Order: sequence, then C-alpha cells, then structure tokens
Amino acid sequence: MNLTDKVTIPEQVLARQVGEETVILDLASGTYFGLDPVGARIWQLLTEGKTIDEVCATMLAEYEVTPEDLERDVLRLAEELRAKQLISLI
Repeated sequence: MNLTDKVTIPEQVLARQVGEETVILDLASGTYFGLDPVGARIWQLLTEGKTIDEVCATMLAEYEVTPEDLERDVLRLAEELRAKQLISLI
C-alpha cells in the first residue's frame, strides 16, 4: 500500500457512528471492528474517495502531529483494514 492508493468499501461492509467511535461490521464474516475518534476520521476521509496522501494532508491540518507519525499511523490502519477485508484498493 502506498500514499497514492485509493480504497473502496466492499458491499458487505457497514459502518456506523456509536458515540465518538465508529463501528465497522463485515456482514459476510460477522466481524466487528471499532475505531477511536482519530481512526474514525481516517475512515471518513477514506470513504470520501481521498488517496492516503490526501487523508494525511487533511489530518495534518486538523491534528498536531508530525507528518511522519501521521503517515505511518494512517498506512498502518489502512493495512489493518485491508487485512480484515474491510477495504479494498482501487
């Protein structure tokens, strides 16, 4: 996975806001995955069709974090979501 990648959400994956968290459900496997507010923001930006680089740029304007730390964390979450088949690369 790299910074120019965009993702898509498979049809069997649903996400809902629950309080400050986002809960993702894979209907095919019955697996739940919870995201804290920062992870939920990453999810929101990914579902808007932004590249990973665009997600990072948006979040850099919103959070006090180094570009390197943010890029690492966004890529790590995206890889975890992809490994659980909650997102696919376009």
